[in-house]
Amino acid sequence: MPEEEPADRGSLLRHHAGGPTPVTYLELFFDLVYVFAITQISHLLLGELSWRGLAQAAIVFAAVWWVWMYTTWFANWADPERVPVRIALLLVMLASLIMAVALPRAFDGGALAFAGAYVAIQVGRTVFLAAIMRRAEGESGRNMMRIAIWFMASGLLWIGGAVLAEGPARMIWWIAALAIEYAGPAALFYVPFLGRSSVRDWTISGHHMAERSALFIIIALGEGIVVTGATFAGEPMTSGNIAAFLIAFAGSVMMWWVYFDVGARRGAELIAHHPEPGRVARNAYTYLHMPIVAGIVGAAVADELLLAHPHGAAAPALVAFQCGALIVFLLGLGFFKQVASPHGRFPLSHLAALALLVPLALAGWMVKIPALALGTLTVAVMILAAVWEWGSFHGGWQERIARWRGREPGPES
Repeated sequence: MPEEEPADRGSLLRHHAGGPTPVTYLELFFDLVYVFAITQISHLLLGELSWRGLAQAAIVFAAVWWVWMYTTWFANWADPERVPVRIALLLVMLASLIMAVALPRAFDGGALAFAGAYVAIQVGRTVFLAAIMRRAEGESGRNMMRIAIWFMASGLLWIGGAVLAEGPARMIWWIAALAIEYAGPAALFYVPFLGRSSVRDWTISGHHMAERSALFIIIALGEGIVVTGATFAGEPMTSGNIAAFLIAFAGSVMMWWVYFDVGARRGAELIAHHPEPGRVARNAYTYLHMPIVAGIVGAAVADELLLAHPHGAAAPALVAFQCGALIVFLLGLGFFKQVASPHGRFPLSHLAALALLVPLALAGWMVKIPALALGTLTVAVMILAAVWEWGSFHGGWQERIARWRGREPGPES
């Protein structure tokens, strides 16, 4: 792979020409705010275990993910080693911290702080990137101005929802804002008189995008580990609490395994060698990583619920988060692996796990299943998916079965 070219002294952009771009220490420092933000989302969910609470958490999670992802694109193009870019990233970090602090009260007294910080980040960072791109590359700056206009349009809804609406009405305003923003990449940021962008214009370092997304998976998993350790530390050392602790830890390990053993590597290889890495970054990372991370956050909530009440039957909230979070995680990860697979197929191992989790969730709603038994069964399902996939790709199971049947090995079985 080509190495990153030395940057021009007058340019604030990286000159990687689509090749490998290193993740900088500043980007890792920046991510610390998002460890806190993910924790805040978990606490928001735990504070109101209802459909309303779930909807509110989904809205703020979508906003947090969008800020982080667009900042990742920003750092893929702009050089964090240059002082103006470094200052811009630190300002985004400060605004992100304000947004995370206001997050639990985003639908109450902290709405304007949350929305104001969010809009300031999205508009300010994009306009800054448009300015430095226009000076260095011309048409790329035009592309960024289209994106800035989309953020300005959605920003009116964010601020309007914070100032003019309350309760469910505020949720509607903000859902409309998110709908505009999430439609932007798919619509190629079309703006009247300015045209639309092209994925060919999104010349990025695929290596950088894959590594940054994998690091966010680590952030989300790490938040679950923190929740598990902190909750367990405050509980007495009973057999039930120890069992719940081991189940929660094993669940985090299996989610890490199922993502990183095959998916992360294949995704990195695909985006690094694809002729249009911007298209892969949009589809496989910007969109499809969102349910993966959401599933991990939901699993962390399930871990805290299990650790708080390991004895007796599983409450409906525990069933919903224990099974629902893994279903969302496996769906997102399965579609990501489908995009990254040379065969373009959804992994059968993930389909099998989903086929077990759905009836398990229904059974948990209709029949009183012990909380520890439910946790054990969900971990067993994840182990099945991991072993199946590992055996298919590393253990030579396909080749042995194919030889036994006298057929050629195919995609994952």
